[in-house]
Amino acid sequence: MSGAAFDWIDAAHDHRRRAGLVRTLRPRPAASPLLDLAGNDYLGLARHPEVTDAAARAARQWGAGATGSRLVTGSTELHAQLEAELAAFCGFEAALVLSSGYAANLAAVTALTDRTTLLVSDAGNHASLIDGCRLSRARTEVTPHADPDAVRAALAGHEGRALAVTDSVFSVDGDAAPLGALAAACRAHGAALLVDDAHGLGVLGDGGRGAVAAAGLAGDADVVTTVTLSKALGSQGGAVLGPARVIEHLVNTARSFIFDTGLAPAAAGGALAALRLLRREPQRARRAREVAAALHTRLTAAGLSAVRPDAAVVSVQAPSPQQAVRWAADCREAGLAVGCFRPPSVPDGISRLRLTARGDLTDDQLDTAVGVIIATAPAG
Repeated sequence: MSGAAFDWIDAAHDHRRRAGLVRTLRPRPAASPLLDLAGNDYLGLARHPEVTDAAARAARQWGAGATGSRLVTGSTELHAQLEAELAAFCGFEAALVLSSGYAANLAAVTALTDRTTLLVSDAGNHASLIDGCRLSRARTEVTPHADPDAVRAALAGHEGRALAVTDSVFSVDGDAAPLGALAAACRAHGAALLVDDAHGLGVLGDGGRGAVAAAGLAGDADVVTTVTLSKALGSQGGAVLGPARVIEHLVNTARSFIFDTGLAPAAAGGALAALRLLRREPQRARRAREVAAALHTRLTAAGLSAVRPDAAVVSVQAPSPQQAVRWAADCREAGLAVGCFRPPSVPDGISRLRLTARGDLTDDQLDTAVGVIIATAPAG
């Protein structure tokens, strides 16, 4: 049989190769020798004994999988505990746990809109919010990055339901959205605000309660937030937090909740243990911010171009996609894992190294990381 139907894939691959944009999977060993500044384990909890022990206990007690959707057999007592404690920690009335942060964003955006709704989306939003806007079939207006006046202008001419969506901390450069001003723009026109706090939870706010809490918006009747359990909490999954009536509405209407298998019990148990550990050790959030600030200060002092971090993401510009890939590979050869962001992952077309400022990084490890990045930096 002819394989001509997929010949176009070869041409697409060649185009990516010439542009330096080919991506490959790199399975890591269980005990990697690399110092990790690439993952999103902001607080170093993914391997914390309390978290891994809780995940193992949950798997032994509840089984390896959830066995079904949350509305059938996929809800356990662990899920209910996690939802209650997550909502209380972040300052919201209720929470709903889903299988991923991506699924949580799809659920929130699609269930809170219809064809008559105006969606106002920041140009720098994560792909999951963008895909939620597309799937919602609502009219979507993309506004310039972190621009409350543009949001206000977009809402001004609309009659009826409206929802503004934004990341709290943008995953490419690590800059924070002006949440207070965005909320004011929404309230001036009766619109709701949806905030993806994936990179704020565990890092920003009092004891790591997130960017929405830090902005004084947690628990407000017109604010909904989504979080991931796979970053600061070191586990897997996502959640939507907001007024109880919003969460009840999602249970009944959100397709990525209703038709998806529930989060595995081990992930729920691990996330719950991590949340309790963070509540007991709030200094972990402060340390992550301190490490991010130190990385920025020392790298820019060495002449590199890095965006001042608002949370735990430090973005360092590279001259080209090819040089970004080479830089990341040279760091890896020197024992340091770093993220490498290139188009189309970066909306402005500027390739970067993306560094994760981990809260469990020691001063010696920080010295090592800075030294490797500077020593391997491409000329120009």
